[in-house]
Amino acid sequence: MKKRFTDEQIIGFLKQADGGIPVRELCRQHGFSDASFYTWRARFGGMTVSDAKRLRDLEAENAQLKKLLAESLLDAQALKVALGRKPLTPQARREAVMAMLEQTNVSERRACLLVEISRTVLHYMPKVRLENERLQGRMVELASERRRFGYRRIHALLRREGVEANHKRVFRLYQAAGLAVKRRRRRGSVAVEREQLALPSQPNEVWSMDFICDALANGRRIKVLTIVDDFTKESIDLVAEHGISGQYVVRVLERAAQFRGLPLAIRTDQGPEFTSKALDQWAYKHGVQLKLIEAGKPTQNAYIESFNGRFRDECLNDHWFSSLAEARIRISAWRRDYNEHRPHSALNYQTPAEFAANCRRQEEINGCERNGS
Repeated sequence: MKKRFTDEQIIGFLKQADGGIPVRELCRQHGFSDASFYTWRARFGGMTVSDAKRLRDLEAENAQLKKLLAESLLDAQALKVALGRKPLTPQARREAVMAMLEQTNVSERRACLLVEISRTVLHYMPKVRLENERLQGRMVELASERRRFGYRRIHALLRREGVEANHKRVFRLYQAAGLAVKRRRRRGSVAVEREQLALPSQPNEVWSMDFICDALANGRRIKVLTIVDDFTKESIDLVAEHGISGQYVVRVLERAAQFRGLPLAIRTDQGPEFTSKALDQWAYKHGVQLKLIEAGKPTQNAYIESFNGRFRDECLNDHWFSSLAEARIRISAWRRDYNEHRPHSALNYQTPAEFAANCRRQEEINGCERNGS
């Protein structure tokens, strides 16, 4: 069996040789070869025992540093492979660990440490709940019926059906089903300074009007006059026609006033129908203030612009009308659904009809209290 000598013993052999003892005698006496002796001399020649100890410590430290450097490079490679962005959810962390294990030589334990996830969470298999599957199926049905609804409005519809589920659970299932609403592309237009609108304090205080243009299947153009109450968010009327003049707008407002009363003010853009003499005379006669926004600044009429976006996405873009009569039928059906069934986020997820009814009820209660006092 080959003998092993400590650094102190080796330095002692070298000193004996320097003292005059022949190398062959030392080799025979202590049982090592000539080659070993000359290798030791090349390494430890001229050193003391303290120097040899210091050299051994330096070599150990150097080996440790090399190991740390290798681990650091491996960690950097693993993180570069797995982390396109910082993973926040447990599932994203699991995917990062699996990518590390597939594309690098890092161990599973080290990968979990880098991503800050426990191995228990890594190997956890979620349990499928039938209740969640049924709820998710119903969410998919609602989303297919109302493609522009986000998870908040779907949550409001589920609550109406008697489903007991908090918004976090609905959001989780909504994302798992891939139901995120696609964001609209911003139109390339010149940025304008926004003017903050004051929210009215009661129904019929301010109405907003605007036009939306569309086309029938035969290519003939149609215009839709949209009228909205800024406070209750109700769609007061949606009128489709091939052409709408200022006098036609007056007739529509007269018809709406028979059921709702006249507003205090109407906000419009500077279109020719809204700046016509007929509408101006009608407003002066009935004491209605016409609020015209600045040209090229639709954000000053933001309430009607928001309504028009929903109307265009959920009605006009979803149908190809073959005739004006069909367009009127479908637009009327959408208006009833908007007023009576569609929850509005600005109204605490009440429908505009529900919110308007609550306002009328509160006005009656306040009137009775004033009369009683």
